[in-house]
Amino acid sequence: MLELRELVKRYAVGEADTVSAVDGVSLSVAAGELVALYGPSGSGKSTLLMLAAAVMRPDSGAVLVNGRDVSALGAGEAAGYRMHELGYVRQSLDLIPGASALDNAALKLLGRPLGVREARRRVEPLLVRLGLGERLEQRAEQLSMGERQRVMIARALSSEPQLLLADEPTGSLDSERGREVLALIGELCHERGIAVLLVTHDPDAAAYADRVHTLRDGRLEGARPAIGLEPAKP
Repeated sequence: MLELRELVKRYAVGEADTVSAVDGVSLSVAAGELVALYGPSGSGKSTLLMLAAAVMRPDSGAVLVNGRDVSALGAGEAAGYRMHELGYVRQSLDLIPGASALDNAALKLLGRPLGVREARRRVEPLLVRLGLGERLEQRAEQLSMGERQRVMIARALSSEPQLLLADEPTGSLDSERGREVLALIGELCHERGIAVLLVTHDPDAAAYADRVHTLRDGRLEGARPAIGLEPAKP
């Protein structure tokens, strides 16, 4: 479903030097599989997700989604890919101030010819499963950081994407709520056949994956079981 082929992304450092944030990474994620990328801050995890989301282009290599190279898409096509085929949970919690949790979660669906009522109806069960059934009409600024994170997860899943990219999805949650959210992502991944690539520095998060890879200094290490991981050193 998702295939990363020899991805390389470099950033300029000073006037002449470059650093490789992603250095020759190849990885595949099948439909219905949750793969975790585990590693410390600065290891290239977020950059790799942005490449997979076609937010930025690699310097070399390719990102294939169902055989199509999304890294070669134009700006308009890339935006369509992110809107209709991809669920993307970022670290930034970009909710619309003044809008309810329900309307924030339904934002992607409002770009479709569904109507507001139908968009809200479709996303409500996701919010309920995420523990926000009593907070549906609360405005964004009335929600805790953890509640906002769960709204972002519901938004990402609202369009029933084929691929979900999650960048530290439990970073704003306490340990108990984090475990609940990870269990839900895993359940939905298997129920709906969604390919999930999750990046984390939290060994508890990695334990919910079907397969775990470690990313260090932009390079991918071999797969390992999703249990018994040592905490990543910052």
